[in-house]
Amino acid sequence: MTLIATLPRLVSSGCELDAEPDKLGFMRDSSPLLDDVAALRERMHEDGYLFLRQSLDRDQVLAARRECVARLAEDGHLDPAFDPMEAVAAPSYSAKFMPNLARDNAALDRVLYAGPMMRFFRAFLEGDVRHFDYTWFRAVAPGKGTAPHCDSVYMGRGTQNLFTAWTPMGDCSFDLGGLMVLEGSNNNLRLRETYGKTDVDTYCANRTGRAGQDAWQKGSAGALGTDPAKIRSSLGGRWLTTEYQAGDVLIFSIHTVHASLDNRSNRIRLSADSRYQRADEAADERWVGEKPIGHSQAGKRGRIC
Repeated sequence: MTLIATLPRLVSSGCELDAEPDKLGFMRDSSPLLDDVAALRERMHEDGYLFLRQSLDRDQVLAARRECVARLAEDGHLDPAFDPMEAVAAPSYSAKFMPNLARDNAALDRVLYAGPMMRFFRAFLEGDVRHFDYTWFRAVAPGKGTAPHCDSVYMGRGTQNLFTAWTPMGDCSFDLGGLMVLEGSNNNLRLRETYGKTDVDTYCANRTGRAGQDAWQKGSAGALGTDPAKIRSSLGGRWLTTEYQAGDVLIFSIHTVHASLDNRSNRIRLSADSRYQRADEAADERWVGEKPIGHSQAGKRGRIC
């Protein structure tokens, strides 16, 4: 019997996930451990993630959602026949990444950078905490989700003791396409020493002509691939996922392989990625400051290939 015989088939990057119990599983809820920081750290090391059910203020999350869908509606991205809180996509909407929704958004900042979230990280990291000033906000249209990758290739120039909080801005069913993680992939040393040491904003400085120009402009690819089954077979472990509710948060290391399920609904999936580290450790310069440079040309670094 397969693990999800009674549930809708799960699809990521257009590939149906193998539902055998040694290949697919459900995340375990670590919220009962919130008063035991040592146990949380041990579980993070073992699994590469912490799924914390209803650890955030649900009303605050829904207030942030309300602000985001209001902006989407104003820009014509929602179907006006439905309540904006349903976030039903307009037929013309095809975006996935909408960082503008996070700018000057006090309701979202209360969820991500105050209250329970910051209390958690101060305890978990045992000290003063800083968060990246850039917020990755996803407003994912129906269609394929995010391909498997590790965050280290996008933000690994500072401390390696950096953690991502993936926060769904509303309830998130399997069909809407929430996140999945590859269990224990944070401990794959071969992956860390190869793919994990790449930087998407580096280019081959010794290439000349058109090839050199293209390398400088494009940098390196960040995804591990587009077939989750092949990646799981190569690296081992199980793909783990769940259905999320407003108030849940998923926290994982920058070395944890993760991806998202495809959005097989008619709605926009709203979620935020925010990053946290100890304040006394080095931060990746691309994501901090009043106007983070991000993956712009200002963040490119040459190397000898």
